[in-house]
Amino acid sequence: MFVISKIFWLVAQPMSLAFLSLLVGVLMMLARLRRSGGILASLGLAVLFLSLFTTAGPYFLQILEDRFPRPSPPPSELSCIIVLGGAFENVVIASRGGMEFNQAADRFVETVRLAKAYPSARILVSGGDGSLSGAYEGDALASQGFFEAFGIAADRVIREEASRTTFENARYTKDLLAANRLERCALVTSAYHMPRSVGLFRSNGLEVVPWAADYRTDGKVRLGFDFTQPSLNAQLATTAAKEWTGLAAYYLLGRTQTLLPQ
Repeated sequence: MFVISKIFWLVAQPMSLAFLSLLVGVLMMLARLRRSGGILASLGLAVLFLSLFTTAGPYFLQILEDRFPRPSPPPSELSCIIVLGGAFENVVIASRGGMEFNQAADRFVETVRLAKAYPSARILVSGGDGSLSGAYEGDALASQGFFEAFGIAADRVIREEASRTTFENARYTKDLLAANRLERCALVTSAYHMPRSVGLFRSNGLEVVPWAADYRTDGKVRLGFDFTQPSLNAQLATTAAKEWTGLAAYYLLGRTQTLLPQ
């Protein structure tokens, strides 16, 4: 299932879908299947235009980000802080060493802030190697030096190193929480990723305090045209499409109880 999902997403993401539709459409027109080829090529152009020059991507990402606001007021105590991996550039680290982050670095920055605010809480880092090759460290291992740099003792951190997907994050974390007798936990992940994560944790019988980080929108996006930042629009459209596809897939597979948890 893991490999299938990776291959599917290589084809189904907006830019790939637009390219393949255009390519196959042109080839069909050259083969004198002009009507069918024209429809397919037009579909590719439509996906490309929507991704580059409209706010469709940011708008649908914003819907997910607004689903689980941070608790206000914050809880008086927490027994643990669960942070989901996906923030370290493990391919770069393997080649160049050091400590390199991608755009999701806020997950770990927020975790450090929470660790300081709740000094008795344990930290559980859930994240193995999610690459197809399986040749790199996951975030659970890569984060060890990061937490030490901020004065967080190694024995305070629990590492879940086997998961490759959000489904596995929830399933393997459940066993570790039970083994360490931890119940009242905050869940830190990207705001757009929170609905899918909470849905999967609930399906595994885990109630968590959603603690969103890594917001990608300002919360004020409306549907419309936007010709000012096509590359950013395309990036957010890809992220939104992946997350909504994941929500639908997990629901259809029976891994979550609702399509859009709240």
